[in-house]
Amino acid sequence: MRQRGFTLIELLVVLVIIGLTLGLVTMNAAPSGRQAMQQEAQRIALLLQLARDEAIVRNRPVAFEASTESYRFLVRNGRVWEALPEDDMLREREFKRSPVTLLLDPPTNIPGANLRIVFGREPVDKPFVLTLASGDVSAAIRADGIGHFTVE
Repeated sequence: MRQRGFTLIELLVVLVIIGLTLGLVTMNAAPSGRQAMQQEAQRIALLLQLARDEAIVRNRPVAFEASTESYRFLVRNGRVWEALPEDDMLREREFKRSPVTLLLDPPTNIPGANLRIVFGREPVDKPFVLTLASGDVSAAIRADGIGHFTVE
């Protein structure tokens, strides 16, 4: 009578296949530094477009303000900049790979202050390039001034 079951070689082959599959899934699930920076820049580009649209709809200036650790959106009420109340999309967020160095071209900020980009009530703004860098990876958000934001 012959016993039924798996041989040791068959079990080892199955374990190797499972290990390789898990390794590939893990590598794809954890994005590289470059992919993470591109995703962060894409998210910010979409939020900048939303902020620009909010400024036009609200008929009040809306600003993007960022430090090396986080960024947020503000709306101007009279002479005071305030956080957008109860706005889940334009809420304050932390950078996933902080600290992040931010460069704005052309520069509009006071040295030493947080970076701030203001969107007015007009549908046309000044074009700019916002570069995000963390370590050796960077991504640039290019705004053409008429509402198009692209990530490079």
